[in-house]
Amino acid sequence: MNLTTTNLRTVMGSMDLDETLSKRDEINTRLLHVVDDATTPWGVKITRVEIKDIRPPADISNAMARQMKAEREKRANILEAEGMRASEILRAEGEKQGQILQAEGRREAAFRDAEAREREAEAEAKATQMVSDAIAGGNAQAINYFIAQKYVEAVSQFATSPNSKTILFPVEATQLIGTLGGIGELAKDALERKGA
Repeated sequence: MNLTTTNLRTVMGSMDLDETLSKRDEINTRLLHVVDDATTPWGVKITRVEIKDIRPPADISNAMARQMKAEREKRANILEAEGMRASEILRAEGEKQGQILQAEGRREAAFRDAEAREREAEAEAKATQMVSDAIAGGNAQAINYFIAQKYVEAVSQFATSPNSKTILFPVEATQLIGTLGGIGELAKDALERKGA
């Protein structure tokens, strides 16, 4: 029927391609009104219109296929970009947390080093005070302690020197041993005074 084809083109011409393909029920309703209005003057009442299949021309089908492919690629690109963004955010947060932990570790190590230096200084001060008290009390072994300490420090510097192969001592080893024995006596005297 010629009237129906013309009316169908009128109804479908007012819709875009996506609407034409996805809103078949709406097209049926609109077409029913158009056809019923056109046939009423002839005494014909149209109660139902049903479009079973819509076959667009080949060039429109190709355009639709390209459009669908472009939409899929667009969605894939968006998802990929969102994934990369989330990955970068997670990597940055991980690096940040790692730097925070490293900084906390360095701070803790510095605190522990400072604490160790403080204890070492306290011990050195205590030892110096004990030796000073012994010297003030007239104990000659305390002086020997200082001499032996400086002697041992000097020898250790010679021993760690990269050019040292042989070390010659200017003082007899027996004097060093005697000095070290004096250190033992000095410590013994100090401990006895503390206990008294």
